[in-house]
Amino acid sequence: MSTDNLLSAAGVIRAARAETGLEELGGHSWADGLERLVGSLRTEARLNGLGVEIAAASLRDHLKARLWITDWHRRHPEIGLAEVPAPVVILGQPRTGTTILFDLLAQDPRFRVPLTWEVANPHPPPETATYRGDPRIEAAAAGAAMSEALIPGFQAIHPSGPERGQECVAITAGDFRSLLYSTVFHVPAYTRWLLWEADLAPAYHYHRRFLQLLQWRHPGQRWLLKTPAHQWCLDALFAEYPDATIVHTHRDPLKVVASTASLTAHLQRLASDETSIPEKAAEWVDYLVEGNDRSVAGRLDGTVPAGRAIDVHYGELMTDPFGTVAALYDRLGLPFTASTEGLMRRFLADNPADKHGVHTYSFAATALDEADVRRRTARYEDFFHVAREPLG
Repeated sequence: MSTDNLLSAAGVIRAARAETGLEELGGHSWADGLERLVGSLRTEARLNGLGVEIAAASLRDHLKARLWITDWHRRHPEIGLAEVPAPVVILGQPRTGTTILFDLLAQDPRFRVPLTWEVANPHPPPETATYRGDPRIEAAAAGAAMSEALIPGFQAIHPSGPERGQECVAITAGDFRSLLYSTVFHVPAYTRWLLWEADLAPAYHYHRRFLQLLQWRHPGQRWLLKTPAHQWCLDALFAEYPDATIVHTHRDPLKVVASTASLTAHLQRLASDETSIPEKAAEWVDYLVEGNDRSVAGRLDGTVPAGRAIDVHYGELMTDPFGTVAALYDRLGLPFTASTEGLMRRFLADNPADKHGVHTYSFAATALDEADVRRRTARYEDFFHVAREPLG
């Protein structure tokens, strides 16, 4: 099949509908983002043959999930009447400890966490009776093993697995307003539209509908959510979840730029034969500076309600994870019990930082001007009292 047929908005819509037997996609908010994303994939992403297939499959899978979610809500309107009360939302720049903090808090059974396997395939909705033995877990594990085989070293950079928490970008991807695509593919025109022009409210509305389906037959006390991308979308996040509490991680922004450039360059090698750390750094530094600026503005202009943000610094989390988590629980008004701490300690023992190798990177590899980036990130560093790190 030609690229034009395989990677087109009409083509992936047609394929998703044929594979599910469903037609209704729930409104039209997804259409603009899909068209723009397909345009960027075809004109900017420099996809190789495998990359075309991966991109088309990704778009098709997110459309299939949307079709299923829309259909379940249509047939069972009570799903959409359920509350999603007071979620705890971990956010911050990429590479600032959001993943390890998410993994630790996810060990607490008081939190309901969207797991990778159920986000990848929410049809049928997960059920409590079969939640830990659902056959989709094994299928997701096989997919993860294939990804590691195709792009060796990814687990060292970003540990993941079918029964670990999944990021919210994998949910908002179904509205085609998601930084997930920007991480996996070189799509700068799409990303600029997403961050500076797009209305993110529909993506967060879809996000709620997704959570409502996941919790319908497997509820929990309180959702625990995570993605760095929320930092760019604080207004949309709090508009949809006005009672949310954010846990905001912070790290030296130059280390963030270096690590993010390394991550995205590594990821994009699967779909493209043309990617480099300097190119990724030059692209992402603008996005990261903008995210930092919005995080400061959100505290000053009331977008983030008073008392609804808890700041966590990367250095403290890495050197004293349990002291940091205990302080976080205190701010959340939750008891940090011995049993909860035990579960977290067991997770860390089973998943040491070097389990899959060590991610090495340096600011020098970005080819960016250190003084210029420091100047652009000074407001964020000063406002949040961010400690600087050796750059390497």
